[in-house]
Amino acid sequence: MGTDAQSQVTVIRPPSTEQSRQGVPQFFGVGETTSAATGISMNLTSFPPGASAEPHAHRDFETAIYTVSGRIALFYGERLEEHAVLEPGTFCFIPPGVPHKPYNLSLDEPAAAVVARNDPREQENVVLTPEADDGTPDRTVEALRARA
Repeated sequence: MGTDAQSQVTVIRPPSTEQSRQGVPQFFGVGETTSAATGISMNLTSFPPGASAEPHAHRDFETAIYTVSGRIALFYGERLEEHAVLEPGTFCFIPPGVPHKPYNLSLDEPAAAVVARNDPREQENVVLTPEADDGTPDRTVEALRARA
């Protein structure tokens, strides 16, 4: 085995969160800018109490999510008409190009999820989709919070 960058193990300890293109704090972990990754990125997304991301889609790459803490309502579809609630210990798969918008259902506690993508430049291929959001998710989130 050689000693070029492709054969080196990289340990990344992000010192703090940065703002993602989607508008939520993120600990950027493995990716093209932090390692020799050429086909994957993996980050920790942090949702402050009551926070949501901007509606968005991922151009040409798949996304896998593992919920670490909190309850996250994930709205998805062309008009964000579908939703699922992600709780600690749940996995989620989002195909390329599907508009989605996650919300932290708690107004008191943060939520966190590990997010992996088969694109080392994942932020460059995030496409904001404000046209998908007609306000329906906001009304549904209020109802989900009222039931909790």
